[in-house]
Amino acid sequence: MAKRAMKRVSDSSSTLHRFMMPEHANPQGSVHGGLIMKMVDEAGAIAAMRHANRPVVTIAMDSMTFKSPVLVGQLVTLHAAVDYVGRSSMEVSVRVLAEDPIEGTVTHTNSAWLVFIALDDAGKPTEVPGLELQDDQEQANWEAGKRRQSRRLREQS
Repeated sequence: MAKRAMKRVSDSSSTLHRFMMPEHANPQGSVHGGLIMKMVDEAGAIAAMRHANRPVVTIAMDSMTFKSPVLVGQLVTLHAAVDYVGRSSMEVSVRVLAEDPIEGTVTHTNSAWLVFIALDDAGKPTEVPGLELQDDQEQANWEAGKRRQSRRLREQS
């Protein structure tokens, strides 16, 4: 059996930025939560595709709680990183920040964990590289991701 390829977290991490405009607002004047969720999925998918070097599909998103609203005129930054991998699955954490570009204040608005599956050319799950952990934080993220994945699998049965 061939040795499984390995990748570092930094090999696939992604950062997206998007300026929030009036067309992104809900009737209360803050940005639609659904738009933020879509952006979280996009940032996560980029990190997962970079890790797998394959197309991916989202199969799970853990709950997302908004700690504070994202407002029109703010710059939203999403940081995504692969925390845990199974055979064909990858858990990706996404951290969302909102910045007032004039005042320079940055607020952590929410975080989420998503699970993606890598697909082969026939659209079936395919093996992904392992994750080469570089430091204690990455090891802690791996362990937490492993616990979350075990919980997800238990809840499915």
